Amino acid sequence: MSGESATARPDRCTARRPRGLILAAGAGRRLGRGPKALLVREDGLTLVESVLLALLGGGCTDVTVITGARGAEVARVLDGRDLVSIVDNPGWSSGMGSSLRCGLQTIGPGHDVIVTPVDRPGISAEEVARLIAAHHPGAITAAGHRDPNGSLRRGHPVLFDAKWTPYAAAAAHEDVGARDLLEAHSSAVDLVDCTDLDDGTDIDEPEDLPRLKSAVRSRR
Repeated sequence: MSGESATARPDRCTARRPRGLILAAGAGRRLGRGPKALLVREDGLTLVESVLLALLGGGCTDVTVITGARGAEVARVLDGRDLVSIVDNPGWSSGMGSSLRCGLQTIGPGHDVIVTPVDRPGISAEEVARLIAAHHPGAITAAGHRDPNGSLRRGHPVLFDAKWTPYAAAAAHEDVGARDLLEAHSSAVDLVDCTDLDDGTDIDEPEDLPRLKSAVRSRR
């Protein structure tokens, strides 16, 4: 099913709700604005708040947020919110792979986990719910977004079945995250076309900052 929209197989869906994992430890050095988790969207929400609400609103049972750079500030932003656990990753500076491994090990085995980096301003509860509805046992289900040529490209969020979370944790390294695992086992990855909900872009460079506004306006 690699590259094919999983929405075509509703008969194989499962109602099991995953746990959420937000990778929010980076310092945002290329952006030069501090941690991307603390960037504020046009609606007043920080990125970490908006992603948290998307995961919970889309059907996650709870969410683990991995912090690192200015972790105390990120934790304060989420203070008082329900169904969220904050975990500081002391090795965050080695790259996103360390945070993915930290998060999956914290959550532990036996759980489906939907993972996303924090720098995804367009992620919504609708996109998360679509992935959960399309997921079936034993698979890895990823949001797909079409590029200008119409090709469906794998992006985030990614829903790892419980079968795959130990392998994702073991494969995570440097800034690669689980990319190597996803490429090596592409036949197990179902892509769900979410182009109508989100363009799949993230925020890395200063020229990407207008996406903080466009992501909100596209939902109005």
